[in-house]
Amino acid sequence: MPKYHEEVDAVLRALADPTRRAIVERLAKSPAVVSELAAPFSMALPSFMQHLRVLEDAGVVLSHKQGRVRTVSLRPGALDVLHLWLGEQRTPAEHHADRLGIHLTRATTKET
Repeated sequence: MPKYHEEVDAVLRALADPTRRAIVERLAKSPAVVSELAAPFSMALPSFMQHLRVLEDAGVVLSHKQGRVRTVSLRPGALDVLHLWLGEQRTPAEHHADRLGIHLTRATTKET
């Protein structure tokens, strides 16, 4: 069993919650301060901070504090482990279809 499965489990647990997925979607655009991130959610700040902590513990986001302002950003490559794992789950039929698609593309290109 590959060693990264624990990392996959942590990331999947972190993304299982819709609030945390929404945070990740927002951070994919750009880093943000906590108050800006929390604004669209109808929950107390301590509850929101728990969501951020889960994402940070899973290695999905990074945060740094400058003075009284905490900025959160998506960790570069944080979701790569999911991409790798999902790639391993592809069926042989999908791989054959990919190869057929490449072959057909090349054959069409040669004809033109």
